[in-house]
Amino acid sequence: MTTDPTQHASGTAPTRERRAGSDFSRLSKQVKDAGLLRRRPFYYGVRIALVTAAYAVGWLAFVTVGDSWWTLLPAVFLAAVFGQVALVAHDVGHRQVFRRSRSSALIGRLAANMGIGMGYGWWQDKHSRHHANPNHEELDPDVAPDILVWSQAQARKATGLPRLLGKVQAYLFFPLLTLEGFNLHVAGMRALADRGLKQRRIEGTLLVAHFVLYLGALFLVLSPGKAVVFLVVHQCLFGVYLGAIFAPNHKGMPTLTGGDRPDFLRRQVLTSRNVRGNWFTDVVLGGLNYQIEHHLFPSMPSPNLRKAQLLVHRYCDELGVAYLQTSLIASYGQALRSLHQASGPLRQQSRLV
Repeated sequence: MTTDPTQHASGTAPTRERRAGSDFSRLSKQVKDAGLLRRRPFYYGVRIALVTAAYAVGWLAFVTVGDSWWTLLPAVFLAAVFGQVALVAHDVGHRQVFRRSRSSALIGRLAANMGIGMGYGWWQDKHSRHHANPNHEELDPDVAPDILVWSQAQARKATGLPRLLGKVQAYLFFPLLTLEGFNLHVAGMRALADRGLKQRRIEGTLLVAHFVLYLGALFLVLSPGKAVVFLVVHQCLFGVYLGAIFAPNHKGMPTLTGGDRPDFLRRQVLTSRNVRGNWFTDVVLGGLNYQIEHHLFPSMPSPNLRKAQLLVHRYCDELGVAYLQTSLIASYGQALRSLHQASGPLRQQSRLV
């Protein structure tokens, strides 16, 4: 069900909206004074070096193992490495790593297009629209009813695949994530037809180079059968890993429609969810477990998000703005329950037929 997020903050939302600018500016000043917006070149230098080394080790292991079913072990390892490359591309795209846009675009395209076969320009455009209007059903591409429906209003209007799958979408959510890696590849290639895509030739060249090298390695080293199995295992696990990273962030949180436009701070906080954890959670989720802080300060280096969380949580408590933080497993449960609730009208329609 679509929820007005201002109801989570206060019973006097219009008054709070008039103070919106000062609310966020005061928080921003606290964060800036704490030095949390400064670049972390040493951290990112080490992180990028480690991810690059893991990428090389994975492919070296693939070649070393050779034409054997044991090659599925490197496939599993490389699925995790591809996810880490995607997280590096994410941080680069948000200008967390480099101050200059040219450096960010270069490293972002090398990591995304060349490294994992994901169109950097396509993703950056899509992700920027998501950040501007998270969980807005008309403005956020991440909650468009392409395959799944995210609210009962979408369910009532659903046609085609969303209508067909919607009734059982909560049960299909994780199985469908196995296709997410393939979806990223297809979306990146389709975006090349858009003449408005920046650096379209470079994007296309790097994407084609990735697929040629990737498929060439598989079918040169492995027999055709093993190559296909490797591809399926690798890409499906890569998709599940990406989905497991992003699903806890907004799925199951309030959605917006039409003219629902709470101020920036509430728009970001009330539609996002943090995931509790330790340093291992930070590594596996790439810092996106601090989703609220990331949405408030997208250019903040990910290692600073844990410190910012203390400031943001306390500030939201002072304002009376609901701040949701839960465990990883609980976040998945909330997302699945929300999907099941959203598809209620479809199940009701099927019973009436």
